[in-house]
This record gives sequence, C-alpha cells and structure tokens, in this order.
Amino acid sequence: MKSVFPSFVLMGCLTCLVPSALGTDLAVELKSVIEAYPGKVAVLIRQLDTGEEFGWRADAVQPTASLIKLPIMVAAYRMADAGQLDLNRMLTLAESDKVPGSGILTDHLSTGMSLSLRDAVRLMIRYSDNTATNMVIDQIGLATTASAMQDMGFPETRLNSKVYRGDTSIDPDRSKQYGLGSTSPKEMVELLTRIHNGTAATPESCQAMIEHLTACEDKTMLLRDLPAGTKVAHKTGAVSASRCDAGIVYGPQSKFAICVLTTENSDRSWNDNNAAHRLMGDICRIAFDHFNPEWQRRSSDVATDLSIGAFGPRVEMLQRTLNARLSPTPNLGVDGDFGPATAAAVKKFQEVNGLEVNGTATSAVWKALGPVVEETMFPEPSVVNAQSLEKKPQDSLEGAPFVSADAWTIVDATDGRILASDRADKKMHFASTTKMMTAWLVIQAADQHPEILNEMLTMSKRADETRGSTSDIREGETLTIGEALYGLMLPSGNDMSVALAEHFGGRIGPAGEFNANAPDSADDPLKLFVATMNAEAKRLGMVATHYSNPHGLSAPDHLSSANDLAILARIAFGSQLFRTCTSTRQHGSTVTGAAGYRRNVLWKNTNELLETEGYDGIKTGTTDQAGACLVSTATRDGRRLFVVVLGSAASEARYTDSRNLYRWAWSKF
Repeated sequence: MKSVFPSFVLMGCLTCLVPSALGTDLAVELKSVIEAYPGKVAVLIRQLDTGEEFGWRADAVQPTASLIKLPIMVAAYRMADAGQLDLNRMLTLAESDKVPGSGILTDHLSTGMSLSLRDAVRLMIRYSDNTATNMVIDQIGLATTASAMQDMGFPETRLNSKVYRGDTSIDPDRSKQYGLGSTSPKEMVELLTRIHNGTAATPESCQAMIEHLTACEDKTMLLRDLPAGTKVAHKTGAVSASRCDAGIVYGPQSKFAICVLTTENSDRSWNDNNAAHRLMGDICRIAFDHFNPEWQRRSSDVATDLSIGAFGPRVEMLQRTLNARLSPTPNLGVDGDFGPATAAAVKKFQEVNGLEVNGTATSAVWKALGPVVEETMFPEPSVVNAQSLEKKPQDSLEGAPFVSADAWTIVDATDGRILASDRADKKMHFASTTKMMTAWLVIQAADQHPEILNEMLTMSKRADETRGSTSDIREGETLTIGEALYGLMLPSGNDMSVALAEHFGGRIGPAGEFNANAPDSADDPLKLFVATMNAEAKRLGMVATHYSNPHGLSAPDHLSSANDLAILARIAFGSQLFRTCTSTRQHGSTVTGAAGYRRNVLWKNTNELLETEGYDGIKTGTTDQAGACLVSTATRDGRRLFVVVLGSAASEARYTDSRNLYRWAWSKF
C-alpha cells in the first residue's frame, strides 16, 4: 500500500518515504508529542481513502487490555457468517459467569436473565462488559480469536484467557507478558481497514460491527478532543500500566483508522485526565486536523426542514413567528422544542396559506412567514438607514493634549506629514484596527470591479466560531459583500473578517488585482488572504507591520505601529466606499438562512467619536495585550487630520486621548 507520509520505524527513527511538506508537519508534530510521553507508545494512523500512513513503533507488540474484545467480536461474526454460530441464540446469565470490572451485567442484572448472543457482543463493545465478554468467549471457544486472527494474517493479535479468569490461559507465557491479550498497531489498523472495506467478514457483518463500535461509551481517550458530533467506531482498553484505543474516525473530509497502544506508563491513575488518555486525545486530534484541515471543513449540515423532534434557536424563531402570524395566536411556548403543539401550528399556517399540510416547516413555510420574529426585533433596514442622527457640538480648542496612550501620531491628510508623535514607530499589538487592511483589500478591488459587492457571502462554521467581537451572522446565513463590509467595520465582526478572508483568499492581490474565480490551490484561503495583507502592507511602506490574521486577536508577531496605521488610514480614506463604510454610525441589513428564512440585523459603529460633528472615521480596537486603540480622522475649518492612539488606558480613554490630540493639533498647527 502506497504511503506518502513519513513513517517512524521500530526504534522511533524518522524516515520520509516520499517527501511531503504536509506529511513532514504531521510527523514532526506527532513526534514531539510522543517523545515527551513517559511510557512506551506504539502508533499507526492510516488515511482510509489514500492509504497514507504515519507510524511510530507500528510493529511493536503490546498489551491490549479490553481492546482485545474487538478481535473477539470479529471472530464471532466470522463464525456466524460461516454458519457455525447463531447470534440470535439466547444465553442465560449464571452466577458463575459474573466477573468484576467494567460492564453492567454483574452489578445491575439478576442471575437467570436471558439475552441473545448478539446482545452480549453489543454489551462487550459498548460498555466493555467483562461478564458479557466471557459469555461470548464460551460460545465461540477460547482459542478461536487467536486462530481467526492468525488466518487473517495477524499472528500477534491474540486472546490469552477469559477476563478475570487467569486460570483459563491457553498461553501462560504470553499471559504473563501481555495479560488478557496482545496486538500491534499495524495489525489492529489493518483489521479496522478490513472492517471498513467490508472484507473482515461479510459486508453485512462488517456494517454490524461498525455499529457496535460506534456505540462504544468511552469518550476519554481518542475522542476526548475531537469536534462535537464526530463519528468514531472504536474500542478502548485499560489496565493499570497499559491504556489503548483503536478505531475509525469519520472526519468531514477524510476517514482514518488509528491505533494507539501505551504501556509501562508512569501515570497509572484512574481518572479521565490520565496522561495516556490525554496523549491519545492529542494524537487523534492532530491527525484529525491534518486529514481534515479546518479551512476545508464544510459548514455542518443545516437541515432545511424542521419537524417534530427538532430543537434549537431556529425552532424558537419559528415559534415566535407563528405566534405573530397566526390569528388567533397559538400562544406557543418559545422553548426551542418542536413538539406536537408546534406541529399543529405549522399545519394551521399551511392550511391558511394554501401550502401542503404536513406539519413540517419547509422552505415554502419560511418564505410565507416573511421576516422572522426574534427575541430582539430590529426595524426594517430602510428605516434604520434613513434615520438622521444628531451630533454634539464641536470640541473646544482650549486645553492641552494629556493622553494615556502608549504611542500616538498626528498626520496631515494633505501631504501625509507627521505633525507630532510619540513612540509612533514602536511595534505594538493593534487589535481590531487590523480590520482596516481587511476592508481595504476588498474595497480596493471593489473600486476597480464593482461587481464584487454583489457577490454572496456565506458565513462558514470556522468564521461563526471565531471568538471575540461579532457581527452576529450565523453559520450558513448569507448576505452580499457590500453588506458584509458594514458587518466587518461597524460592530468590528471578527467572524466577518474570517468569512471575507475565506471568500477572497487567493483572489485579491496587492494594489487591487482581482481574480473572479477561486484559485486552484490546496492552501487555506484564510492564509492566502493574510499573505496578501502583508504584501499590501509592504507595498504601502508599512515597515513595522506584520499581520497574522484578518481580525486582530493578539498573536506574537501580529504587530504594527501608529505611523504605519496612519499610512494605511490616509490611503484607504481616499476610497469613497471606505469613507462611507467607516463613517456610518449604524446600518441595517437582511440576511438569509440556509433554511430559507430571512431576518433583520442592526450594526452599530463602535467608534464613539462619530457622535460628534467633524469626526468621520475610522476604526476601534481592543484586546488585553493591545489595550484600547483608535485610528480616527476629522476635519475642522477645512483641514483634515488623522490621529492614531495605541494602548490607551481604557475604552473611554482612547476617545479622550484622540480628542485632546486633535484639539491641540488644530490649535498649534
């Protein structure tokens, strides 16, 4: 089988079978995690579509603990396929069957109860039930698992005895060395591969085994750090010094088989935070992220229809809207739970509007409902955008520029002269003032290609989950690029910055070059966009600036200076679109959900200077490391200045700092 990723041989020496940057990254990351672990580790990871592998001591034979129950299950299904075993045969629980340890039969069910052999297999895998395991072994024969594995080409995968019945050992030497059973990552991953391919037994039996493995209750090892909802078909094993887990991970883009065996562990605790458990979680998550890059992950499937059993915020929106649209109102409880009462209200609405009556909220129902009723209702965008908001009087020119900012600069708009500054070339964190460049790249291209503004942007899962300030657009919801710019700049939406970067990554270049089509590249579009941000900064002469992201959340090398930000502000403000966007105090918009619903949103500008006459831009920013930042511009008596303050003492302080600097500059210069 072809392997293009680096493989670690038995003694842990790194060898690259075929050079691969991605593979090298995976190998280096996993190697650092494994080498730091205080115990013996053996690993094999195989991408099931391509056969690409990562291995660390993959041939090493180590104890299985309860992981051996997976081969026992395979042996049972192979016998059933051969007509040698009836999985529907009823078994009776005897007192002599009961053994301690994991499971439910011994402690929770009474002697004399009956269950099918198939159910015993289920208990063996789902709950790792030791008593059920011995009942299965009694039916298939103690030597059958080892012989079945031998026949399949897995000589080191062996069951040595019944669970907690050491006196039944069929190989005392191996029992002494490995305990209940043994295997290697190579043999276990190949066994999982054959189950996945439907060749370990009949395809029907393989599917049944996957269903058993998917039901495994233990989430403390491989599964501990995977994204919620990830499907994994696996089996764990744990004794004092040995912990292991093996299974198939079904990622959104890629499936992979994985086996991690650990033994001679220093940490022999029995809590979920055991070091071996954490190690397995780390290894599996690293592999998951490698085979399923975050930027490639599709938005989670958003059901377009709601029916009985659905729950969540979309059901709440439906319930509120039905209460408002139906007469008389059904007075539904807005609890987010789609039950019979909600279904009855949907049917009533469908009857009234001539729709198919089935009690399901389809796209046709959402369309007929019109704009949804939310907990906080915003006015129509046309009303918001038509409002004229009063401004306060201009600042007095009396006083001196006392500021709390760590660095500041004042720049003349006409020629870009620095009129005054303090530590203005110092590299500093600059928070969401980063979004000036994010907006500038899009707006610069839109000035040359206006059709860009009508492109539809869909909020991705990654964008929606970006922490910090938000435009409050949810995964799967869509709006135009022109509207998205307001969601970026007014509420300082970190989510919108990621969505725009994903949308335009690789399509926009410095100086506004634009490619209407997505690039033919395997690179993360977010990274491509950030690279363009840095290229544009260099083109503009922003010598102290380096971008690591499009939003401004602190990163070690995400730095700029007051003078650099003034350069960008002055150039970008030459665009009418940029001026309009950054000077707007509030903006309403309508977004469309994946299910077809529409809802209104209202964005308010975080820049409080806009409340005062004369100020008309540009961008705020706040993080713990950057402090309070503000890039602004204003005119007085026909003269425009740009002021940048970085690291002000508090949110309000940046406005006081800026106003004092403007007042002083207009008076002095």
